[in-house]
Amino acid sequence: MKFHVLTLFPEMIEQTLGTSITGRAISQNIIELSTVQIRDFSKEKHYKVDDYPYGGGAGMLMQAQVVSDAVAHAKASIPENQSTRVIYVTPQGEPFTQKKAIELSGADDLVFLCGHYEGIDERVLEEEVTDYISIGDYVLTGGELASLVMIDAISRLVPGVLHNEVSADTESFHRGLLEYPQYSRPEVWHEKEVPKVLLSGNIREIEQWKLEQSIERTRTRRPDLYEAYERQQKAMEMLLKDKLLHIDMIEQLNRGIGEVVAMDEANILIWNFHVNIYYHTCFDVTKAESFMQGLPEKHKKQLQNLVLHQEELLPLFQSTFGMKLLMPCYQMVYTQKEQIPVKGLYQADGKELPGKVVIRTLDDSFFDVVASTYHTVDSPEYIHERLNSGEVFGAFVDGQITGFCGYHDDGSIGMLEVLPEYRGRKIGKALEVYVLNHARRRGFIPYGQVVPGNEISTALQKSIGLYQSKSPIYWMGIDEN
Repeated sequence: MKFHVLTLFPEMIEQTLGTSITGRAISQNIIELSTVQIRDFSKEKHYKVDDYPYGGGAGMLMQAQVVSDAVAHAKASIPENQSTRVIYVTPQGEPFTQKKAIELSGADDLVFLCGHYEGIDERVLEEEVTDYISIGDYVLTGGELASLVMIDAISRLVPGVLHNEVSADTESFHRGLLEYPQYSRPEVWHEKEVPKVLLSGNIREIEQWKLEQSIERTRTRRPDLYEAYERQQKAMEMLLKDKLLHIDMIEQLNRGIGEVVAMDEANILIWNFHVNIYYHTCFDVTKAESFMQGLPEKHKKQLQNLVLHQEELLPLFQSTFGMKLLMPCYQMVYTQKEQIPVKGLYQADGKELPGKVVIRTLDDSFFDVVASTYHTVDSPEYIHERLNSGEVFGAFVDGQITGFCGYHDDGSIGMLEVLPEYRGRKIGKALEVYVLNHARRRGFIPYGQVVPGNEISTALQKSIGLYQSKSPIYWMGIDEN
């Protein structure tokens, strides 16, 4: 991911982001930073960028042409196939939340426009800005501090920025709860003791204590979040009645990448706001149509990709919502808490040994081999995005890539392919086990999806210990015809 910051004070951005965790990530090329001095695009003798506003009023306004030229300069360095957002930081914008940070972390390039004085000429904002975002209901002297806050929150969601791969998933706002209280040495400080349960060594009791503390802290400090959490828990109770069928919906909530946008006694609709996928299930199909018709207009307009969990509802979504069936899939779920033994499959220590399988993260330099082998998704942009996410892993033998597997952008495990000349050597199983264990270490329930009739993949999943849902789910998309 690359951050472009258009500012009158580039040194302020560079010095702040050049330290600590973000500084290390920049030096390791995990994230990139480019600052653009807006004054460089002024045609005035003294590099003036502001002027008096028409209609009068206090203060000065940044001029449209100067800002437009600065934005054009930043955009010129971004490849055409990159997903780009131009963000204007303003108290008038949408509130910045963890959900928004997750959404923005999916972009390739983020351009931050930092205003000063009384703001920026409205005409250039209308032409260039995709997102108006605020970090709070107060006014700052400029947009730099707000941009720094957002860049810090977004960058730590980029794979590799945090050394602990679990930490971004377990802190404040994960699963809609505030973080539990934490303690370090000494055990007694100012006559206050560390809670005994944290010293017990009983992992199950410790995890239960953390959850209880998170729930109580959220209830007392953020009743708005607690109300949403209760709603999510009610939905979870309904979904768990058929865990295998609903594992995709359950994990959207567990991983903090989905929210319950509508529900009643018979229907649940979850929205993955990170990649704009909706998931619907219904326990009484006669009540589905009125439920969907009652959705807020925002979600009706965004309904481009949908996963249905009842075959009987296919005609409804085809006729009423103009969608077409893309593919049915069976859910494959690994329900055990323990990781799968890897002995005999791959080198757990990552050491290269003659003829042995070593698995490591792939990057975009492996695009050609992945694109030439993986044909399920006919989208070069998607393959680039997955490789850049750090969530695709390759199996290597004697330094040569032999296959790959990873996570789809919805969190399911897939993209499993073994190069033809290496098939029959348990490399597919090694890759699958590696990614399943990777998911378990992150606290996820590993799951994937297999199209009906793919007996080879189904047999592989079951041999590892995954269970198959009794009925399929149905991927749907807008019918353009």
